[in-house]
Amino acid sequence: MVPQNLQFKCAIVTGGGNGLGRAVSEWLISQSKKVIIVGRTESKLQTAAKEMGHSTPYYTLDTGDISAIPSFIKQVVEDHPEVDCLINNAGVQRPFDVNSFDLQKADQEIDINIRGPMHLAIGLLDHFKSKPDGALIVNVSSVLGYIPTSVINPVYNGTKAWMHFWSMNLRTQLKDTKVRVVEIAPPTVATDLHRERADPDDNKKEKNSSALSVDEFMDFITKDWKADKETIGAGSSSKVVDRWYNEFGPDYEKVAGTK
Repeated sequence: MVPQNLQFKCAIVTGGGNGLGRAVSEWLISQSKKVIIVGRTESKLQTAAKEMGHSTPYYTLDTGDISAIPSFIKQVVEDHPEVDCLINNAGVQRPFDVNSFDLQKADQEIDINIRGPMHLAIGLLDHFKSKPDGALIVNVSSVLGYIPTSVINPVYNGTKAWMHFWSMNLRTQLKDTKVRVVEIAPPTVATDLHRERADPDDNKKEKNSSALSVDEFMDFITKDWKADKETIGAGSSSKVVDRWYNEFGPDYEKVAGTK
């Protein structure tokens, strides 16, 4: 039997041209899913689409440009009416010192990490609800949304806490529909997420023993994805996610009426 988390035909993957988004896209293709990759840099998307094969379509979109999202949704649904999955993976992490704060850059980070995913999910919701076999929304948060230990990233940590709680409430509000909501909470993974740090390689194994390679990350999450878990961690973040839900999950379920 096909797991519920894989009962879709066509996925939009934001940030699908590189990093975790590309790895997830390649895995979904291996599971016989159609994938539409989305990102800001067309050259990266072109290269990724060509290397993935399977006539993988791509669209250029800055998810932080909220005004561009409605026309993107209209176009992608017209071009690919079978789309029934959204993977909100695109994100940016910027170090900030509140003593010398660049509010414009902070606002941009909030737009990319919060407003973009929200507008995409809500903008696609009616289309997803129309699918007789259901649909899937996957939100990529972070272990830093549970415990904000990376103090140099106060805005990022806050946006990922939002993504965690947004995913919980979205799932609860959609419980009487066929739209499933899954959250993936990565730990430190060796991608280019830290590119704006003083040391952009401090998330690599040679500098951080707890970091996962992209392949290791995928090994963790694909097992839980196939097991139909609603919240998926990887490596060290699995323990944090489990601790959080063991402590606060019963209270949420009682008050929100999810059980």
